[in-house]
Amino acid sequence: MSRDVAIRRITAEETVPLRHAVLWPDHPVSHVLLPEDASGYHYGAFLSSATTPVAVISVFYDPLPVHPSPDAPSDTSAKAARFRKFACDPNHQGRGIGTMLLKHVFDTAAAEMGCCVIWCDARMSAAGWYERRGMRKFGDIFYKGDIEYVRMMRELVATES
Repeated sequence: MSRDVAIRRITAEETVPLRHAVLWPDHPVSHVLLPEDASGYHYGAFLSSATTPVAVISVFYDPLPVHPSPDAPSDTSAKAARFRKFACDPNHQGRGIGTMLLKHVFDTAAAEMGCCVIWCDARMSAAGWYERRGMRKFGDIFYKGDIEYVRMMRELVATES
């Protein structure tokens, strides 16, 4: 699959159609726009001949939230990255594309952004998927609308490119 997929940096605007269609299709498009989009790093996974991404993700510098639960990270001062609005076209899920894009973001956050940890607010329905990719839950379950979420994180190790 990796020969058929290219991951590249894209604009925040290029993430919006897929963010909206996959994550919040029953809300207005404005629901998937983030105030910090202008300061983020946005990536898309493209099939070899496509001009629109089949998966998108946005990454920001964002410190780990301080959380009183016992499973929260002990060092909340480490330079951290947070990914948001990670979406893969349902027609292309289960092919490793999302995993490739997430690994790219892990590597980029460590090597280019200088971060020691990465985290996200994950839908509970996707938590197992993230755990299989080296992330772990921390903090309490919470809701965005009627969707159940949990915070997840992973320590990062800088890799040689």
